[in-house]
Amino acid sequence: MLKHLTIPLFLLAGCAAPASDPSASSLPPLASEEQIAAAEGAPLSSDWGDWNANVEPFTIVGNIHYVGVKGVSAFLITTPDGHVLLDGGFAQSAPLIIANVERLGFEVGDVRYLLNSHAHVDHAAGLARLQRASGAQMVASEADRGALEAGSFPYGPSAGMRFPPIRVDRVIADGETLTLGGVTLTAHITAGHTPGCTSWSMDVAGADGAPHRAFFHCSATVAGQSLVPPAYPGIVADFRATFARVREIDADVLLTNHPDFMGLEERRARRRAGDATAFVDPNALSQLNERLERAFDEELARQAATRP
Repeated sequence: MLKHLTIPLFLLAGCAAPASDPSASSLPPLASEEQIAAAEGAPLSSDWGDWNANVEPFTIVGNIHYVGVKGVSAFLITTPDGHVLLDGGFAQSAPLIIANVERLGFEVGDVRYLLNSHAHVDHAAGLARLQRASGAQMVASEADRGALEAGSFPYGPSAGMRFPPIRVDRVIADGETLTLGGVTLTAHITAGHTPGCTSWSMDVAGADGAPHRAFFHCSATVAGQSLVPPAYPGIVADFRATFARVREIDADVLLTNHPDFMGLEERRARRRAGDATAFVDPNALSQLNERLERAFDEELARQAATRP
């Protein structure tokens, strides 16, 4: 999602279901160090520069940690057998994410899997550095794979914003799982924001040992994309299917790819004050889904009314 278009909200070791593997001969090469360094050294706009400000990493709940930057999330899920890292921010975010992982006492070289919520530049551009630094397998949906490997999303406000290409090592489908060190993540293709927008869910134990279900929400904002005419065939139906699907998901820890959507600052302040359940809220996901669906309906009506 792009900042200037954000809708304000008071907002494997083993696989239970194996992901498909591109053949070794078909895998593209890793982005070069020169490509990555050039992207990291490029200036960000003033708005995005604020988003990329470093913040102190912290534990959200159980083995889920926030290692992202001020305006773009990244999550580290730690296990005894290695770790999972979800999202890479901007290219300029990747060194900060690596430093945050290390500040928590972990090593980026122990990351076994990289995941991506979706292939927009503010969530995908740092993945090439993280892939090269960790040696981890990159796992992504088929529908967003092409944009990740091309290093460019093909339409909407982020079209033409190039980033270092990411080699997708494994393709994950809806409902498939990744299991590592006793942690199982389930993929939910929640399309609309991008065709392959991928949310994830997992069980996690709280500080008191109580069980919780975390849901890493991809996004369901329009973010300046065209609904009328459709940016891609079926985009309106995809959004509606995503809203319907999320209504059926039971999760009490909402984690989003932009901190504002989950009220991170307020919840983090409570966490620091000693509230170990600051991020536990059984109503947060449904409330967010309702606001996003309402915003979508309003934007769809606006675009339909103003179409020439």
